Amino acid sequence: MQRLKRRQDFVAAARALYAATPGVVVQMRARGDDGPARVGFTATKRLGNAVVRNRIKRRLRALASLHLESVARPGHDYVLIGRDTSAARTFPELERDLGSALKRLHRTAPTPADRGTQ
Repeated sequence: MQRLKRRQDFVAAARALYAATPGVVVQMRARGDDGPARVGFTATKRLGNAVVRNRIKRRLRALASLHLESVARPGHDYVLIGRDTSAARTFPELERDLGSALKRLHRTAPTPADRGTQ
């Protein structure tokens, strides 16, 4: 799975569909092509110092490598955003959070700039 690295990709995903769970927020954007799915990770300074933010991003990367590759849709971008509880939650809880968020996102119709979680 390819990684998102450019700011404009993260900004475009921020205007698309999202689903929030206690451990992680997942944003999903349909790019409109048939390329492979891409994933990006974010942890803001509000979550703590660099050690805490890096720990959260490592956990999110592990989640994505275990679960996102099998369910990610081609031509979509996914951004996993850490929350303040991401560092404290157990890994199985984070897995359930990710699964729940992806289930909600994949059952909605992909429309551009839709900010719903239905």
